[in-house]
Amino acid sequence: MREYSVPVLVDVPASASLTDTVFRRGEQEPGAVVLRRKSGDDWPAVTAAEFRDQVVALAKGLVAAGVEPGDRVAIISRTRYEWTLVDYAIWAAGAVSVPVYETSSVEQVRWILSDSGAKAVFAELDNHVETVREAAPELKPVWRMDEALDGAAVSGEEIERRRAALTGADLATIIYTSGTTGRPKGCRLTHDNMLFTARNVAGGPLETVFMTEEPGVLLFLPLAHVFARLIQVVAIETGTVLSHTPNMKNVAPDLVSAKPTLLLGVPRVFEKVYNGAEQKAIQGGKGKIFARAVDVAVAYSKASGKAGFGLRLKHAVFDRLVYSKLRAATGGRLSTAICGGSALGERLGHFFRGVGIEVLEGYGLTETSAPSTVNLPGGNKIGTVGKPLPGVTVRIGEDGEILVKGRHVFAGYWNNDQATAEAVDADGWYHTGDVGELDDDGYLRITGRKKEILVTAAGKNVAPGPLEDALRAYPLISQAMIVGDDRPFVGALITLDPEALEHWKKENGAESATAAELSRDPRILAEVQKAVDTANLMVSRAEQIKKFVVLDIDITEESGHLTPTLKIKRNIVMRDFADTVEGLYTT
Repeated sequence: MREYSVPVLVDVPASASLTDTVFRRGEQEPGAVVLRRKSGDDWPAVTAAEFRDQVVALAKGLVAAGVEPGDRVAIISRTRYEWTLVDYAIWAAGAVSVPVYETSSVEQVRWILSDSGAKAVFAELDNHVETVREAAPELKPVWRMDEALDGAAVSGEEIERRRAALTGADLATIIYTSGTTGRPKGCRLTHDNMLFTARNVAGGPLETVFMTEEPGVLLFLPLAHVFARLIQVVAIETGTVLSHTPNMKNVAPDLVSAKPTLLLGVPRVFEKVYNGAEQKAIQGGKGKIFARAVDVAVAYSKASGKAGFGLRLKHAVFDRLVYSKLRAATGGRLSTAICGGSALGERLGHFFRGVGIEVLEGYGLTETSAPSTVNLPGGNKIGTVGKPLPGVTVRIGEDGEILVKGRHVFAGYWNNDQATAEAVDADGWYHTGDVGELDDDGYLRITGRKKEILVTAAGKNVAPGPLEDALRAYPLISQAMIVGDDRPFVGALITLDPEALEHWKKENGAESATAAELSRDPRILAEVQKAVDTANLMVSRAEQIKKFVVLDIDITEESGHLTPTLKIKRNIVMRDFADTVEGLYTT
């Protein structure tokens, strides 16, 4: 199939803006709980009226400080309650929010503030304030995230006037791509882009996810990323109770206390959950039981409701021994998770569904207001990224590139008409740069990235993504990057997972071993070889990894080699490890 389209389900009026629901619910359902704001170990409620009043108060402060409709106001902060409050207050003042990743360098912040023409900044921590002041010393004001702005001189009527003037065509946010290569580009997303997407997601394909009893979502991905940002809007639109936690790497305690019904994450999050559970079982002497439980969960999921009596019995036993404990570790109410960013391995997808937590993979980009396709409860085809959302058409180009059309497609790049013309053709198709295929039922499968396709010296095209995803699923491996462009064969750079490595060191009497020694340890290399052999089963002989090297450091966001959404910056890795790559082909 070359093209698949799904009709619009919810037709959003051209006059609608992102602030409408906040004010409507504040008036009509003042006591409804809409957010929970963490305080110590508790999550006290924020009602619709309280949130509306806080948005108005902060919007008045922005107006009093001189923020005019259309002005850009930047936000650099971890994921927290105030992020959502500031976002909606900026919109209520008629302005445009410009999110900045809180891990951004001075140079990145300088570019974003300069290119967007930001008039003011909200910054959370001392180091964020210092980064902003170094990046743009002339920029005033710089407010703290929890700062109360004085808006006493501004009337409520002024905020209503500004809100009433907003339409769907107005710019809501400029989101700068995290950029695996080159300088970030600012994606212009309108109120209609985000509202149309959110209401069509919530009103149809995922309605059962957001309409459960006391629905709740815990956000821990950075709100500077379009994925978390869209879910924020969906939660506000549907009345799903929204909670925040700032630490993507240590979210476990907040999952238990917040008890969400929905979670969103990137594949590495789910890989870490699985690997952590496996390591804990092994350390407790229950490794074989866990391995058998995994096999049963996968088989149960693949049976798709047609499991025989024997499999159902085994599943019930392991549900009591293993699966229930995993669900309890997520708060006990979680039944659905949405995964995006890159591919989640099929075995992992079946494992979580067999455990009772269905992971729905979706696909989209900043330029498409986050999702273009998503799998659905009851129609989850594991291994694909689902069907197009209502109002979205997906086409596969002659060269295999995925093309997308719909009201969710962005309004173009800020201050970059040339890049916009290169991305969106004259017929309105957005060229994603990704390569994929549609099956006979309209489900999309991602097979690679057009710009990341490697071509070996023998002329063989190799998509690195599937191989890298398979390697990262192995507990001992943290990151993997496939190389081989214009080379005689495919190779791989591999790093070790620090947590899994600590357990391996204890089990193998290597507590004092250095990172460099471990990267050369024959036992470690044998373990990695097993992962490589498994990954190689997925591809043809010409695409298989012939040699690999284990680096003696991990590549992380902090090291500058990963984006904030944990995507590899290939050009940076190739630059910093050029000698290592060369060694793969000369030794």
